Amino acid sequence: MANAEHGGRGSTVDSGSADTRMGAARVVLWLVAAVLAIRQMARVLRLPPGERLTDLETWTGANGADGVNGVLHVKGSLYDQDHFTGTPFAGLVLKPLTHSAEQALGVAWTFSTLLFVAVLGVVAARALPGPISRRSSLVAAPVAISLLMVSLPVRNALTTGQTSIIPVLLVLLGCFAVRGERACGVLIGVGAALQPTVLLFVPLLWLTGRRRAAISTTATFAAATVLTWALMPHDSWTYWVHHVAGAGLGARPDGLANQSLHGALLRIGLEGPLEIGLFLVLAVAVIVLGLRRAVRYARDGQLLLAVALTGCVAVTVSPTAWQHQLLWVLLAMVGRVGTKARDRLVWPALVILVMTLPGAVLLPNMPVLYPLRDNVPLLTALLAACLVPFLPRTSEHFRRPVPTTYAEPAPARWARVPLLPFWRRVLSRPNLLLELLVIRVGYSAYSHIRLEATAGRETAEAHGRTIASIERALHIDIERWANHSIQHAKWLESFFNFYYESFHFVVPLTVLGVLYVRRPADYRWARAALGFATVLGLVGFWFFPLAPPRLMPGMDFIDTVHGPQDLANPDYGAMTQVTNQYAAMPSLHFGWSLWCGIVIAVVAPKLWMKALGMLHPLFTVCAIIATANHWVLDAIGGATVVGAGFALVHVLAGPRGVQLPELPAPRAATWGGNAMPAGRTGSGSGASK
Repeated sequence: MANAEHGGRGSTVDSGSADTRMGAARVVLWLVAAVLAIRQMARVLRLPPGERLTDLETWTGANGADGVNGVLHVKGSLYDQDHFTGTPFAGLVLKPLTHSAEQALGVAWTFSTLLFVAVLGVVAARALPGPISRRSSLVAAPVAISLLMVSLPVRNALTTGQTSIIPVLLVLLGCFAVRGERACGVLIGVGAALQPTVLLFVPLLWLTGRRRAAISTTATFAAATVLTWALMPHDSWTYWVHHVAGAGLGARPDGLANQSLHGALLRIGLEGPLEIGLFLVLAVAVIVLGLRRAVRYARDGQLLLAVALTGCVAVTVSPTAWQHQLLWVLLAMVGRVGTKARDRLVWPALVILVMTLPGAVLLPNMPVLYPLRDNVPLLTALLAACLVPFLPRTSEHFRRPVPTTYAEPAPARWARVPLLPFWRRVLSRPNLLLELLVIRVGYSAYSHIRLEATAGRETAEAHGRTIASIERALHIDIERWANHSIQHAKWLESFFNFYYESFHFVVPLTVLGVLYVRRPADYRWARAALGFATVLGLVGFWFFPLAPPRLMPGMDFIDTVHGPQDLANPDYGAMTQVTNQYAAMPSLHFGWSLWCGIVIAVVAPKLWMKALGMLHPLFTVCAIIATANHWVLDAIGGATVVGAGFALVHVLAGPRGVQLPELPAPRAATWGGNAMPAGRTGSGSGASK
């Protein structure tokens, strides 16, 4: 009885502690959402008058684009100036705003848009397909609002003053908030009157048994269109007949901003009847396949996913789908993909990255990848609508994916520095797509921060003189001697130049690739150490900008890699435009090479492999000093951050030599009825022994 009572009290205490932590997490997440909303509003309102709410100003301003009145002020057609791309019904709705004061309208419009985003996030969070845990249901709304706030469609809509959020909100309100199919249809019909591709929700409603809502949607759209045609016949004729539902209005349809099939076909050089015919064929195929999938998931109880897929179909087949109209793609992240826990985050991560970052950040700047990079949102919408195998709720893995295998926890060496409980070492290799995304986005962030981390030329040169003085005092100032010595051996100069330019990225990526395939547990260990070292290096770049020897005036160094630099010109050299020339301390050029050498020396099975691996940091340190790209102390700084990276991994995850869990004995496989000898399973092949 005492034990039971003690257990009951312990359970109560644990439950109360968990509720307290969850409450604190909810407060923090709501604060984050509020801060993001305030930041977005401040960002818009602080822009110069000519750069904020540009589309709204063009429509309603007394002096719009090109010094003329906004298109809603003029007595002629809305489409005479080719600045208004909405439906005539949208123009009819917006016309009363022309009597508002400009500043008051800008503030009210921005605040209203943020309010719409918040409502949309709450509705989407409550519509998540179940079953979901109590923890997920509590944090879903602030997380959804935060993701919407940082997404490119919302940011673009806020800056331009577009109305594209309203149709999405009307559809979600109609499907999840209002009661009665008639009210549902009215809301979706109004959304279709503002954005005609919303009519694709009519077959979704009809095929899922909500026929009254489908009829109401069609009737509302027809009534709004007929009313507008009666009041604005010329504009209606121009939009619906002359421009075929708005096709060709606004910016160039072959521009990167148009993320539709029509825009993609124009970008690859197709035009005329061939392009139109191919677009129509592909559009019909996408509509049929996408709506069939949406209906299937709606009948499965995943109505929010069905709505998102239908929206992705609308984005794809629309003649023009501008960035501010791509919000449907973000909603598609609610689908669950993959039977394994380690794969479950890949699809949401992909959607979030695509919807928050430009394509140039997601993919390298290589000509062969331009068609993919230029159409990343469109391809994501196509994947969601037609290809991604979302799990049905009847799947045994929908709620409980196959768990990830973790190593046995290792005891901390120091009682005052315990292992963090959430940092558990995983034995299996991570999902390749997610790893590639993380590596690419991480490197883009690294490059951006490195470029911004500069305090000016004078500070960097002053730090360079300080480093030179310290090295003279320590008698390690060998840079000038090494730099001039290789001038007498041109083959050695050419070798160091080639080594400096060629192996900085190739060798680390090769090491990561081999570890990923052959040693997955060691891959995670090494990758984490490299990530920590790089972050620490960025801290050094930010707080200690340092001019390398080749950029120090009066020290007689020769830039063997980049050629002579005009140090009297503040904008010397072409490299200044693409990279921060003062990111010398610590030397990650040497740090990454030392990381490669350490990893190879630790995991390589043969002694000659270990020795060969250690040659890379040796050649690298010789190259960076002989070519005058770094000081000796820079190399020491690079070694320091790499050592700190490995130390942090050791503290967080324990020693590299992890203890494998007990694996079941492998069973004999059969082929054609004949038994085959059992082999060792591959789940632990990457673990260290």
